[in-house]
Order: sequence, then C-alpha cells, then structure tokens
Amino acid sequence: MEIDIYTIKGEKSGKAAVPAGIFDAAWNPDLVHQALIVQLGNRRKPLAHTKDRSEVSGGGKKPWKQKHTGRARHGSTRSPLWRHGGITFGPRNDRDFTKKINVKMRRAAILSALSRKFKDGEVKVIDHFTVPDPKTKTMAGIVKRLFPTAENVLCVVEHGNMNAFRAGKNLPRSIVIEGSGLNLHDLLARRNVIIEKSALSAIVNKSAKA
Repeated sequence: MEIDIYTIKGEKSGKAAVPAGIFDAAWNPDLVHQALIVQLGNRRKPLAHTKDRSEVSGGGKKPWKQKHTGRARHGSTRSPLWRHGGITFGPRNDRDFTKKINVKMRRAAILSALSRKFKDGEVKVIDHFTVPDPKTKTMAGIVKRLFPTAENVLCVVEHGNMNAFRAGKNLPRSIVIEGSGLNLHDLLARRNVIIEKSALSAIVNKSAKA
C-alpha cells in the first residue's frame, strides 16, 4: 500500500510503501470499545477511602459494663453504630479495576482506529519531523500547515526527537509521543494525527507481532 508523504511545510514530497494492515485495517467498533475500556480501567486508581472499625481511633475501652445499666450492650465506640465509628461497606482504596485483553486484540484495536482516521483524512505522514528550535510557536506552525483547522493533534515522532517533544509540550490539547508508545486512548482523544515517516517502523513492528 502506498501513501502520500508530506513535508513540515504541508506540501507533498512523494509516496511511500507501508504494509497494508497499518492503514487499511477493517473498522471494528466493538473491539475498539473493549480495548479502550480495558486501557482506562487499568489506568484507574481508586482514591476514595473510608476507615472501618479497625482503623478509626478510640475504642480501647468498653463504654460501660455489660449488664445492669439499662442500656444496650456495646463493646467498643469504634462500632459503626456510634458517631465517629467505623464505616460499613464504604469505598476502599484497595479496589482493583484492572482488566485483561489479549495483546493481539489490543494491537488490532489500535490499527483499526488508525485506519479509520486515515480513511477519513485525519492522518498525515511527514518525511522528517524537523523542529530547528524547541519552541511551541514552531510546533504550532507545523501543525497549522498540515491541518489548518485542527484543534487537537497527536504527533507521533521517532525515538529521540527531543526538540519535537519539547516544542509540543505546551501545545494546547495536543501531545507528542513515540511510535512505540502509540495507544488507543491518545489516538481517539485527538482528532488529527501526524506521523513521522521514521516512526512508522515502530507501528509496523507492532502490527507484525499481532
């Protein structure tokens, strides 16, 4: 499969051959949804935490003797029945939200989403993501020339392209990642995608293992 290659000025510079599975994979919304749910679940960290009766302070002494007081018997002020006592069935921070998905399924979901974006004209491959100086203004100019109406862009660059990482650090609603770090959430969270030609090899390696 041949695709168009662009320069950082937004002009076509030629064509390049890439494996067919990269940009013409079938759209599979169910698989994409499943993989996204797994990724978001694995990122989730439970923060809400209530103390049970073993964690609240106090309760070292029996409030009153067992019998002959006319009151209900109690063994500790840590009981959930008491004010400032432990909480029953409250949220705990030891909950596990992780889910599992096969590696082949995860890779197939990424390629499915990438192919859908490519067919919709939302993906462009450039020959070299050359950023002479790590300035946000420079990166914004490159993005603007490739996608004039873009508001949020995913830039996939070659490993070690530090100028691109620094220049894109403060780009509003956009992100710069390496080809090996391409993931479904970042892909779906941004409307347009710019891929450096040399970064395609990392994506190709992912698809080859799928």
